Amino acid sequence: MGKTLKRTAAFSALARALAAGSRGGPSLGARLGALPRMIRATTRGEYDGGLRLALMTAATAYIVSPIDLLPEIPLAIFGLADDAVMVTWLAGSVLAETERFLEWEARRSSVIPGHVAS
Repeated sequence: MGKTLKRTAAFSALARALAAGSRGGPSLGARLGALPRMIRATTRGEYDGGLRLALMTAATAYIVSPIDLLPEIPLAIFGLADDAVMVTWLAGSVLAETERFLEWEARRSSVIPGHVAS
């Protein structure tokens, strides 16, 4: 049941990403390709996504960890719900943050580095 909930959340996030790509937003491939660049720019201090990346990393660790805040066996559906909420939040956060990064990257490429002359 837990895997079904995780798959459902993942597929709905994927459907939203594909729909956004077809409406003129970044495609899923562009978003996934931006992830390594976003991480690199954040670690270099060029992009301000540090806290958001840390939260996404913590959510990923929580999802893949065998230790759960609400265990599935004794709590049944409530134990699965927390995982489904985390997967949904993580998918939405990755989609939103990669879109924000791609916009930042586009604005940054239009700026010519140099000094302001007075």
